[in-house]
Amino acid sequence: MSKAPSTNATRLLKRLGVPYTEHSYRYEDKGGTSASARALGLSEHSVIKTLVMEDEKAAALIVLMHGDFEVSTKELARQIGAKSVQPCKPEVAQRHSGYLVGGTSPFGTKKVLPVYAEASIFDLERICINGGSRGFLVEMDSKELDRVLTVVRVKAGIA
Repeated sequence: MSKAPSTNATRLLKRLGVPYTEHSYRYEDKGGTSASARALGLSEHSVIKTLVMEDEKAAALIVLMHGDFEVSTKELARQIGAKSVQPCKPEVAQRHSGYLVGGTSPFGTKKVLPVYAEASIFDLERICINGGSRGFLVEMDSKELDRVLTVVRVKAGIA
């Protein structure tokens, strides 16, 4: 594999002194967390996906979810006090985050967005999450999410 990229996400993590390990893999278009978990020999449950969504007012938000779970948008909307929540179109997600879909990281986003994370992510000791480029994950202690981001814990995952 080639040298790991320097991204807004990794520059932020380094600046904040967050210990992490870099993992590069061959990106598969529409492969998602199952492809990255398979390529790196990881449990898909510990690979955290970063989803850019929007509420009924088109206000963007980030959702962090286990790779092997789906987001119940109805339950998420209820928990955050929105009428509805839906995924952003790829070009809208890119405009908000500054990252290409498939390479979206919650760290170092172009705009500061509210972050909602499935509460059970914090039960895991280590997680792998996108490092800001397609085919690039960073592995870290799940508790670092609270140190780097302002995270609201929710229970909106469907296994």
